[in-house]
Amino acid sequence: MAGVVLEEPGVGRSDEGSSSMPSSHSGEALAEWRSSEQVENGTQLTTAPYWDTDNDDDGGPKPSELYGKYTWKIEKFSEITKRELRSSAFEVGGYKWYILIYPQGCDVCNHLSLFLCVANHDKLLPGWSHFAQFTIAVVNKDPKKSKYSDTLHRFWKKEHDWGWKKFMELSKMSEGFVEEDTLIIKAQVQVIREKADRPFRCLDSQYRRELVRVYLTNVEQICRRFVEERRGKLGKLIEDKARWTSFCAFWMDIDPDSRRSMSRENTDVILKVVVKHFFIEKEVTSTLVMDSLYSGLKALESQSKCKKGRAKKSDTDDMPAPIVRVEQDTFFLVDDVLPLLERAAIEPLPPKDEKGPQNRTKDGNSGEDFNKDSIERDERRLTELGRRTVEIFVLAHIFSNKIEVAYQEAVALKRQEELIREEEAAWQAESEQKAKRGANAKEKKSKKKAV
Repeated sequence: MAGVVLEEPGVGRSDEGSSSMPSSHSGEALAEWRSSEQVENGTQLTTAPYWDTDNDDDGGPKPSELYGKYTWKIEKFSEITKRELRSSAFEVGGYKWYILIYPQGCDVCNHLSLFLCVANHDKLLPGWSHFAQFTIAVVNKDPKKSKYSDTLHRFWKKEHDWGWKKFMELSKMSEGFVEEDTLIIKAQVQVIREKADRPFRCLDSQYRRELVRVYLTNVEQICRRFVEERRGKLGKLIEDKARWTSFCAFWMDIDPDSRRSMSRENTDVILKVVVKHFFIEKEVTSTLVMDSLYSGLKALESQSKCKKGRAKKSDTDDMPAPIVRVEQDTFFLVDDVLPLLERAAIEPLPPKDEKGPQNRTKDGNSGEDFNKDSIERDERRLTELGRRTVEIFVLAHIFSNKIEVAYQEAVALKRQEELIREEEAAWQAESEQKAKRGANAKEKKSKKKAV
């Protein structure tokens, strides 16, 4: 691995933009080196269809149509005396942008400051908003030493520029970044077309493959943390022998039709909650998480079709046995909930990727190229993380919002019935005691009269 530079979170250049200081962290703190050649020429790959396409057919633009690159060559860099310098405007995703640099730093000393800005922001319609993930790089003559940073930001009236005040130290500019007195800056911009109702494809496939090599570990941590948290809750239920026995008895007493009804849920109901839970606007990894969940959902749908004989087995034959299936806009549990809960609580997760963040280029230390095999491995892992996360989310949602609610209502009803019986028994006992006391009093009166 070539090296890592810690970055401050992305910030706005203007006083208005920086006053709220929202964090675009999580990702850009892991600045990595990428090969310009690999960035420009991305490796072609033939993979399962749900890895590379956005086939929602909703009529909107695809991520590939909202992605673009721009290269800015600044000649005679040492002769620049201006405080700031801006590039020509370029268009990506239907919007116009430009790069802004401060050769001597913006409100900081001894640093190059770099920002992506919305062009003509003051002429846009009121209420405008552009949501984008972007990468800015200062190119080094050794591609592995080029300096890259990534962030995710919603551009709007008060935050129309975003980037890094301390992009890199000026003292390092002479270390291969300024060649023949020319500085080369590259930008990649991905406009995000959000959807609130289901996981959505965020990234152009080439851009995703580049980012995933650095942030796959972060995505894995997010997915594993969620799955382990839900598994822990299920494990506590099963370990509580009295409660588990009570729940099993409740479930076995329900008629089969009611069990089947409680073991399903409309996809829209659950997927809206999935997006709300995982898409965090300020986290640069949110786009990869969404891509992971999108691919995982597509894999799950493909696996469900395979079970019905409508898909090639080769697409899904290496996937673990499913927990849920998808049919006609509905999630179904594939088995009775009792064995599925036990399986989800104890089934091991895929082993962690111990390599950590990888270079987005050839790595002389590992000997691994940015090639088809490594890309396919990363894509498969991203898809499997998403599939497993969606499955556990669906199982936990159905259990918590339908089955457990019915169980708690049954427990409450049973307890209410017990209280009523206890009250009736107490009333009956009290009535008997009153009757007995009345009989005794009557007997005493009779004896007194006899005397």
